[in-house]
Amino acid sequence: MKLTFLGAARTVTGSCFLLETGNTKILIDCGMFQGRAKEEAMNEQPLPVSPAEIDYVLLTHAHIDHSGRIPWLYVNGFEGEVIAQKAAVELCSLLLPDSGYIQEFETEWKNRKRMRAGLKPVVPLYTAAQAEESLELFKKVSYDEIIQLTDDIRVRFKNSGHMLGSAFVEMWIRENGKEEKIVFTGDIGNTDMPILKDPEPIEEADYVVMESTYGDRLHSEKENKAEKFLEIVLDTLDRGGNVVIPSFAVGRTQEIIYEINKTLTLPAEKVVRLLNTPVYIDSPLAISATEVYRRNLDCYDEEARWYIENGDNPLDFPNLHFSRTADESRAINQITGGCIIISASGMCEAGRIKHHLKHNLWREKSTILFVGYQAEGTLGRRLLDGAKKVNIFGEEISVNARIESIDGYSGHADYVGLINWLKNFRKMPKGIFLVHGEEKALFSLSDRIQEEFDIEPIIPLRDESFVIEANQEISRSFERETTGRFRYLPVISLLEDVKEGIGDMAAMLMEEMIQGVDDRRLEDITRKLKLLQKDMVSVLSADKK
Repeated sequence: MKLTFLGAARTVTGSCFLLETGNTKILIDCGMFQGRAKEEAMNEQPLPVSPAEIDYVLLTHAHIDHSGRIPWLYVNGFEGEVIAQKAAVELCSLLLPDSGYIQEFETEWKNRKRMRAGLKPVVPLYTAAQAEESLELFKKVSYDEIIQLTDDIRVRFKNSGHMLGSAFVEMWIRENGKEEKIVFTGDIGNTDMPILKDPEPIEEADYVVMESTYGDRLHSEKENKAEKFLEIVLDTLDRGGNVVIPSFAVGRTQEIIYEINKTLTLPAEKVVRLLNTPVYIDSPLAISATEVYRRNLDCYDEEARWYIENGDNPLDFPNLHFSRTADESRAINQITGGCIIISASGMCEAGRIKHHLKHNLWREKSTILFVGYQAEGTLGRRLLDGAKKVNIFGEEISVNARIESIDGYSGHADYVGLINWLKNFRKMPKGIFLVHGEEKALFSLSDRIQEEFDIEPIIPLRDESFVIEANQEISRSFERETTGRFRYLPVISLLEDVKEGIGDMAAMLMEEMIQGVDDRRLEDITRKLKLLQKDMVSVLSADKK
């Protein structure tokens, strides 16, 4: 069999792996690349095989970085089956049309600028309608059900504990009279997380393709996250500010609702303050996803089911308000203090959260509280890294609010959780491929695995292929010349850096001039800016020759 890594290779986005065996071609996940322009440009890249040649997509879970290009696959000729756990399919029916709407909206915005510049319009990756159509290809399966894809391929989905409907994908593949088992982890969840059951152990595999998002970190606040959450919220309320929580519409939002509900039952006087604090869920997608959570109680852990059985819905409580319409969302922005606002997207790249940041980032009394992973290049990551000013909707916003993070809410296991999951194997796999991580996390986890199990994992590059022979030997190669195909990506990355650098420089220079500079300094600034302007014009001129 041949395994090609088309995404989530030395990055945390765009999960997509092509498995070819005999006459069968299978994608495990087909996720969207998210982040800066460099990452988003990857969404337009063709696959090494035609989408029409792909027989199946096995989906580990519904998050867009794992599912977001399935409609694109459909638009380009894919007619096979998309197989996923029942709850994952229900969530995709919300997430994918919403993603299509975002593609249309962003393309419309780009085309207005392109028309003014005399450029041809571009088309969206896919539309909301096309995403709806692609849902016809989805097939629901249950956890632990054995699916016979072909005479030589069997598949089973096991609960991975990352989000509702998330799964490890186990595959048994028979070639040349010998059967091999390969496991794709998708994203491995934390243990003892709100609502969901813990990740299930897997005891046997020949090969494992394993995520490593937090391969270099520990969730240090896992045990006392509720107390820290309460402290941050009450301190902000005491200052007269709002708590704004950028949260993924599916997964983290529901867990935060659950945690607030659970916190209200703690026998502490200060908890009473929360009883009168309005909590706004401002994301139509998150509201609909919460309904899916309510319909899939079979995925709940014992604690959450206990709440249900005793008449307490853990996803509902007094003073919880759901904002569906744009008018309701705008009304929240009139609140200058005293509420909790939970809104998507979790990395602050799109959606209503950007409006709430625009109205709260400049307020010293408010707090922005992150509860999920922030990928490189995202607005959320820049805020966590200490940005003093950010650009939102073309307006420069000063970051005066308190910026906090509680990584105990992460849906990803830390390096201890990842190592502990591997310890479930009765015999270590012959090969471990590490994916879905930034390079620091990948190599850190690789070192820990070598130290613990005396096996050196493989860290594949994007577009790298591995042929696994019957005698267990692995050969690696590139199916196509990647340096040429992706030679434009460093230029895009450089342009992004220049764009951010010019923004930072402009802010500093304007502040300096407002405070007052002498004529000599003003002349020096003017001369250097004219030189910079001339260089920029020369770059554009050279591009047209």
